[in-house]
Amino acid sequence: MFPIGDDNRGHTIMPIVNWVLIAVNVLVFLLLQQLGTNDAFSYAFSLVPREITSGTDLSGIIDFKDSAGKIIGEVPHYPTPLPVYFNFLSSMFMHGSIMHILGNMMFLFVFGDNLENLLGHVRYFLFYICVGIAASIAQIMMDTSSVIPMLGASGAISGVLGGYLLLFPRNEVRAIIFYHLTTVPAFVALGLWIAFQIIQGYLAPSSGGGVAYAAHIGGFIAGLALIKLFALGRK
Repeated sequence: MFPIGDDNRGHTIMPIVNWVLIAVNVLVFLLLQQLGTNDAFSYAFSLVPREITSGTDLSGIIDFKDSAGKIIGEVPHYPTPLPVYFNFLSSMFMHGSIMHILGNMMFLFVFGDNLENLLGHVRYFLFYICVGIAASIAQIMMDTSSVIPMLGASGAISGVLGGYLLLFPRNEVRAIIFYHLTTVPAFVALGLWIAFQIIQGYLAPSSGGGVAYAAHIGGFIAGLALIKLFALGRK
């Protein structure tokens, strides 16, 4: 399910925070990550579960293993100039490839403005950061000793999707679903999306690189759980 637009009738404020979030992600990828070629920056500021659970900054080439203990690869680690816990924030604004950032920013562009319009600028920003951190924690809990770096805005964006589903379940969403362009209610589009994450997360191997499905699911659940709290007092 790939969204290309939704119903924005009734918006009363400009989604400045959403635009800024998109701009920061793009600028970090272009200028600091240098289109994903600056490994020193990307590895230094990505989130590594073992660094968080141990409080120790990893450095050098480190092997990672599958569930049977067999070495299946290695990953380079660069020193983190700031405390490792800062990477909860920095990793939310980095991406691994052009397609990675394009897909994430399209989801954020389509769904984020609706939440900002309802929550307001400050509440929306705080909500985004909170669900992003919750998504990272969910992924860390899957393997607290993992040395594989995590990066990307998809955990936070998954939280935005969870909040959107709860607040705007019947909003019309224009999306490409199974290679067909169609318009469906949000609960159908996002229901298909989260179902795919759960199925893929179950089928995905427990070790090795790839998509952080636990972060997607954890962020989505956090969005469902927190959106009503952040929306208190809002119509």
